[in-house]
Amino acid sequence: MSQEPYEFGPSRLVPQMGCMISRFVGSKRSQARRRATHLIMASLAALVAAGDDAGARGGRSERRIEAVESRIAGDPIMAIVSLQDQRIIVYDANGWILRAPVSSGQRGRETPAGIFSVIQKEAEHYSNLYDDAYMPHMQRITWSGIALHGGPLPGYPASHGCVRMPFDFAARLFEDTRLGLRVIVAPTDVAPIEIAHPALLKPKPDVAALAAARRAEADEATAKADQARLAAAKAYRESTQATMPVRVAENLKRRAETQLAAAENALGSATSPESREQAERAKAQAVTRVAELQEQWTAAKAELQPKLDAVTAAREAALAAENARIVAVEAARQATRELEPVSVLISRKTQRLYVRRAFEPILESPVTVQDADRPIGTHVFTATAQTDGSTGVRWSVVSLESGRPHIATAELDDPARRRGGHEIEPRKTEPVSAMAALDRIVIPQDVLDRIGGVTPRSSLIITDEALSSETGKGTEFVVVMSGEPQGGIKMRRRAPASEFPYARSRDRRPFWSPPFAGPFSTW
Repeated sequence: MSQEPYEFGPSRLVPQMGCMISRFVGSKRSQARRRATHLIMASLAALVAAGDDAGARGGRSERRIEAVESRIAGDPIMAIVSLQDQRIIVYDANGWILRAPVSSGQRGRETPAGIFSVIQKEAEHYSNLYDDAYMPHMQRITWSGIALHGGPLPGYPASHGCVRMPFDFAARLFEDTRLGLRVIVAPTDVAPIEIAHPALLKPKPDVAALAAARRAEADEATAKADQARLAAAKAYRESTQATMPVRVAENLKRRAETQLAAAENALGSATSPESREQAERAKAQAVTRVAELQEQWTAAKAELQPKLDAVTAAREAALAAENARIVAVEAARQATRELEPVSVLISRKTQRLYVRRAFEPILESPVTVQDADRPIGTHVFTATAQTDGSTGVRWSVVSLESGRPHIATAELDDPARRRGGHEIEPRKTEPVSAMAALDRIVIPQDVLDRIGGVTPRSSLIITDEALSSETGKGTEFVVVMSGEPQGGIKMRRRAPASEFPYARSRDRRPFWSPPFAGPFSTW
């Protein structure tokens, strides 16, 4: 997600933007100078190009940002980018809620068609390759650098592979979405349609109740572990207090024994009856004192021993309670995780089934795809909402079809693509091919049991394709359509987020603002 230098033509500035994320090399002074130049040129180019494009298109009506007005919008569960119509439409469980024009990857750097998800969000993102260019409200869909973000829209594909959206639309979408949002980049303009089929996954009974019970058990185990820890601490304090009389008696007894030894030596060396009598008296007193202190020491030891035993027992109880807490917390975590959306992908190419939850792989298994030599297509089934009191789930499907010959670069003012100056509605997915794909899938019962239940936002993907190499740590399933241009992804190196030193401080602001107000003034 980056900015490429603007090229000067004979009649206007032609903006050429890119979207790659990489390491930046250069001095701070040259970086600031280049950034200032590009910001100024970008603003001028946006103004000039907007005017030229309007004239060149002969008054073509401006493509609008739209939001649903007939109902209250729910949380987004899916975004579909149409490369053909250069448009993004965001859907909740009941239909579309937001839509806007976009600018995808230019020829040779095309945005790859396929299935993605939002894997990272950064409100203020700066490119590390193209002069620290400001890419606001970035929502990453691959670790190699493909993302959705705010940017100028010249009216045709112009990025280096990313999907540029209007700035204010990108800001709104950023606030509404969360990690894991399904992003489908479609060659043509498609829309989800409701579908029902026996092969679609079903909710697991009482998953929510089980998760609540496990959380209650974890809370109780945590309280018991805290109590056991406090009891062990109290027992230790009491044993420490009981140890003091033992130590005092032991020290006094040792001193009395020393005095007794001295008295015995004096008695042995006495030469007169008077000195002998005095030594015998001292010895008798020492013997009595030693006996008294021995009794005190024995009594103190007797009182201490139960407290020492109590410490041992309390520590063992605290350890057992802590182990029980760890087990209960892990059980609660697993039960709660079952409430998170699950993604299942079936690949005809590899004849395997893959399962991911919360960006982590949890299962891989062979699966039967009947008539394996015959294409099955690419279909994304999404659980949109619970039904029947959480015992059922409503599904929708989007089937991806090849858009070749690629017409995303064609003029978008084709009368067949418009009605009265407004965007036409996307074509609903025909369920026939999706139903046929489900008919050809045979999942063993033991695998279904291991997958568990589904919740809203869960998905089942059936595709001819293998998993993209972009699928990995910190991602959902990534599927790239092999029959479509992939220039925007082929040249990129996939790496986890830790290898990208692209993050910038959130309190950083562009040091220069263009001399006009409005929603784009921060670019």
